[in-house]
Amino acid sequence: MNTSNDLYCVMGNPIAHSRSPWIHARFAALTGEPLHYERELVALDGFADAVRAFAARGGRGCNVTVPFKLDAAQLATEHSERVRLAGAANTLTLHADGRISADNTDGLGIVADITRNAHVPIAGRDVLLIGAGGAAAGVLGPLLRERPRRVVIANRTLAKADHLAQAHAAIAAETGTALHSSALQPIDADFDIVINGTASSLAGAGSPVASSVLRKGALAYDMMYGAAAQEFMDWATAHHATARDGLGMLVEQAAASFEIWRGVRPPAAQVLAELRSELAAGR
Repeated sequence: MNTSNDLYCVMGNPIAHSRSPWIHARFAALTGEPLHYERELVALDGFADAVRAFAARGGRGCNVTVPFKLDAAQLATEHSERVRLAGAANTLTLHADGRISADNTDGLGIVADITRNAHVPIAGRDVLLIGAGGAAAGVLGPLLRERPRRVVIANRTLAKADHLAQAHAAIAAETGTALHSSALQPIDADFDIVINGTASSLAGAGSPVASSVLRKGALAYDMMYGAAAQEFMDWATAHHATARDGLGMLVEQAAASFEIWRGVRPPAAQVLAELRSELAAGR
């Protein structure tokens, strides 16, 4: 255990809604790790300056949320394989000698939530990943590491889906996964797991794909949570799929960041249950 209070934060714009301080405070309390975790609202053109100022205050690491995940990857001096593939980072470790190490725990978070919390195996399954932006790019590598039988990336702009598939072709070959790209319509196949990595729910669109993609008993997963995921979840439930939002992904990616920083794995499932209770109570 570390013997001094270490400073961490989450940086974004907007940031007031972030549950990360609550999550990391619970992780610290449950593991005995002494740390202080803040929110930092960062000017849209001020990310690099904000990170340097935070490091000068003694900051040891920061989580990064929209719209700065690409900036985080570019600012870092060291990059994990996940960051190199995704081109985006959500976890920065700030070293005393000025080095900045970047990682992306979003994919670890969604894999852990699906397999551990939802108890749905990914290995050997057919997966549809909707979207080819930063959210989808961040999770594709870890999804492939689970050795699904097939992954199809569907995106409004086919060229972006093609690019993402090409960037992950080596991992797909290594894991024996058939990796394809597709336009959103039509998709002439059905899937065991359908992951929405777009902002379609925010637009009240429900789902950007037809219900025919849902295999009987499919898991339909929106990477957003709360009200932002409700339209997609309602669509999934109406078509007899198991709907799940991204709250577990939020907690699990935070747990992976915490482990990178502290070398301790916090009890993510417990904290997820507590957070769901907090939200249900309107807190």
